[in-house]
Amino acid sequence: MAYMKAMEFTDELNLQPVRRPVPEPQAGEILIQVCAAGVTPTEKLWYPTNHYADGTVRSKAIPGHEFSGTVAGLGAGTLGYSLGDAVFGLNDWFAEGATAEFCITKPSTLSLKPSSLSHVEAASAPIGLLTAWQGLHVRAKLQKGERVLIHGGAGAVGLFAVQLAKSQGANVVATSSKANLDFVKRLGANEVIDYRERRFEEVGLVDVIFDTVGGETLDRSWDLLKPGGRLVTIAADAESNTDPRVKSAFFIVEQDGEQLAGLGKLFDSGELKTFVKAELPMEEADHAYNGSIAGKPGKLIIQTK
Repeated sequence: MAYMKAMEFTDELNLQPVRRPVPEPQAGEILIQVCAAGVTPTEKLWYPTNHYADGTVRSKAIPGHEFSGTVAGLGAGTLGYSLGDAVFGLNDWFAEGATAEFCITKPSTLSLKPSSLSHVEAASAPIGLLTAWQGLHVRAKLQKGERVLIHGGAGAVGLFAVQLAKSQGANVVATSSKANLDFVKRLGANEVIDYRERRFEEVGLVDVIFDTVGGETLDRSWDLLKPGGRLVTIAADAESNTDPRVKSAFFIVEQDGEQLAGLGKLFDSGELKTFVKAELPMEEADHAYNGSIAGKPGKLIIQTK
């Protein structure tokens, strides 16, 4: 039996190195040899980290569900990809993640890796990119010429939301800390508000609000919507909110290989850029998940080979 290196959560939600059998792809599944995996530090608090899909208790989960790598195995009847294909994607939240040398996914969650991106760069994109696209275009149906306010423009989701909204021809206003004002302007924002120095209400009415912050920021945002305006939020505290407006506005990103393929072309055309905060070896994954790594905007990446 072949074994692989991986990082798994302990009962205290720290990450420890382990050796596990290389998983076997079942019918309709693909085995990925992982080159790089994205880090979302809040994953240790997610329901799928501690539960299986049927609700039973789960332990020792492998985190990191966005990845870039190569196709290393194909289950029976699996179509669309060949051994050796360079791919990137986002596997199921209840599956074992990609902070390992191999992981299992399905063709519907994958796309060929954009040729202009390294594996590290590609692994930084799937969650943030799909979340931004689905929020702005699938749910809010942002139109050219509309005014959009993006809370958290320098975050892992916000940096893609700013770029996508700008490419759509929207007038983009974003909030940011002072340290990242210039970065968000370079992404394409028409105006950036330092949320510690100014109240974002000063920007006036907008057609769409994309909230990545939640809490008081979300509560204060409703009054800025024009008649017919739309608000979407991904802030975790909104999930348990009892306000029907918030319940309707909250969403969780869905895996979608077709969307990822279409958006991936924007990297190759130069319309989109991705940003990596730092790269760490797999053995240092716990540092990435405990929030101890600060620095420039972008995604933390674990290199697995």
